[in-house]
Amino acid sequence: MRAWRKKGASRIGPWLWGLELGFGRGSPEAMAAAAAAAPSNSATNAAAAAAAAAAGSSSSSSSSAAAGSCCGGSGGAGWRLPGRVLEFVFSYLELRELRSCALVCKLWHRVLHGDENSEVWRSLAARCLAEEALRTDVLCNVPTFKGKVRAFQHAFSTNDCSRNVYIKKNGFTLHRNPIAQSTDGARTKIGFSEGRHAWEVWWEGPLGTVAVIGIATKRAPMQCQGYVALLGSDDQSWGWNLVDNNLLHNGEVNGSFPQCNNAPKYQIGERIRVILDMEDKTLAFERGYEFLGVAFRGLPKTCLYPAVSAVYGNTEVTLVYLGKPLDG
Repeated sequence: MRAWRKKGASRIGPWLWGLELGFGRGSPEAMAAAAAAAPSNSATNAAAAAAAAAAGSSSSSSSSAAAGSCCGGSGGAGWRLPGRVLEFVFSYLELRELRSCALVCKLWHRVLHGDENSEVWRSLAARCLAEEALRTDVLCNVPTFKGKVRAFQHAFSTNDCSRNVYIKKNGFTLHRNPIAQSTDGARTKIGFSEGRHAWEVWWEGPLGTVAVIGIATKRAPMQCQGYVALLGSDDQSWGWNLVDNNLLHNGEVNGSFPQCNNAPKYQIGERIRVILDMEDKTLAFERGYEFLGVAFRGLPKTCLYPAVSAVYGNTEVTLVYLGKPLDG
């Protein structure tokens, strides 16, 4: 419980810990008391179901096995809920509460993160993600339910985009309204100041005269007058214009990309993979799993957000966060 208190977690952890103690004592009264102390309706429902499941599976062998796999304390055998019961309870919780639960002990962490397709992540994905996102091929390159939830957390922000765009119901696709003489962009909900990260971007409509993908700080503008390369127009953003293959930063063209003769033009629907390495301070691109090279070096040690900018009316751009690059 020490890690829990240090992190100032929600009341779910102490309550569930009490439910575990009640199970370990073999006391229906103790389990009922813990269930009654649940801090939310969903958790109350989970507690009742978990208590029933625990009561039905409280053989000494399962209790001993659960106790043998727990840690974070020196309690005796049989004082932890079985992993499958914990998983059932966790499947009712929201992401913020799950993050806190993962800090309680190794058993809870293992139950949450040992299987990225467990019922915990399936249930959370069903609650968080639109049916369209799960039913179509938007997330086809994100194989696990935990990964799909993470991708949604890193999707376009509805509060950090031009007033001339909106995020579609699938949660991952930007639609630009047909507004004349305007360039419009969007940033994701979460930026990165450390680690290595990859995401996919693809256009599902005409590019127009300017279509830029890249990264931006929080200070970079997401709308301007005229049809311009918004990403790369100042020192707060870095972009690759898919129309003319130019790299852009600080209002200047930093050469063509990729650096080869007769580089192919972008085809609508083609997925471009963007790789941000905050350790080496580089931004690179892949197309069809072909590494195109490093586009920008010497990135600043600040929080950088995946971003796009578009000019064509009714065009759509989809961005899906993939996590750590496949090469490690």
